[in-house]
Amino acid sequence: MKNITVIGAGTMGNGIAHVCAMKNHTVALADISASALEKALATISKNLDRMVKKERINEADKQQTLANITTYTDINKAVADADLVIEAATENIDLKLKIFAQLDEAAPEKAILASNTSSISITKIAAATKRPEKVIGMHFMNPVPVMKLVEVIRGYATSDEVTNTIMELSKQLGKVPTEVNDYPGFIANRILMPMINEAIYSLYEGVAGVEEIDTVMKLGMAHPMGPLQLADFIGLDVCLSILNVLYDGFGNPKYAPCPLLVNMVTAGKKGRKSGEGFYQYTAGSKELVVADSFKK
Repeated sequence: MKNITVIGAGTMGNGIAHVCAMKNHTVALADISASALEKALATISKNLDRMVKKERINEADKQQTLANITTYTDINKAVADADLVIEAATENIDLKLKIFAQLDEAAPEKAILASNTSSISITKIAAATKRPEKVIGMHFMNPVPVMKLVEVIRGYATSDEVTNTIMELSKQLGKVPTEVNDYPGFIANRILMPMINEAIYSLYEGVAGVEEIDTVMKLGMAHPMGPLQLADFIGLDVCLSILNVLYDGFGNPKYAPCPLLVNMVTAGKKGRKSGEGFYQYTAGSKELVVADSFKK
């Protein structure tokens, strides 16, 4: 597992590249967008600077980590020497199937193909390849450099050897791997998303306001972040996508996304990344301000 390729330079991809490079793996970070790769390297450098400031690493560690990462806009070149490929593209099944079919053709026969998907079937993704026994889920949590958990998801055909290898690698990366089986939402999102959806329904039905709902869960249940703030942090479009996977996968109405969530995503209110969700976000400000549409 010396050579690791990460597909996708967004929030999750650059975080995964960061933690792999810090453990002295040779990392190929690939994205179709050169500007996304530049932004990813800037983010990694900024996060490393924060670690230097806190004296968790020194300047030499930072420079070595950055030196361990090479960027590519050509996926085929990025995976040419890969022992492990971790896909961290957008949570879209058609896109993932296309990527994995390409990876299967371009990556060495020995390479393990992993997906950072938070809800999409690993078995379905593996079916797009000729090596389903070497396809597995590695669901990192956001922010990757900080959060310890990795959900390791076995597809129907994933081998014991591959599972054990990924469990050990996750530990070597300083993470705590938890093995789960391949059912919609796995464990994290199967439990988390219905809670977020119920919080949105409570707002939609006028049971309580945004701040009140989040305060109850923070102070009453010791959650570090309320469910509506967390939904904004994850991305309301991502929450909607995961709920649709759960609803389609189980056919159970309890997973049906709240109409308010659907309307907000349709209107482009996607949370922190769009500047507005249940709260409003201003660059450089950490103050939490309820969005105008939800103010009393």
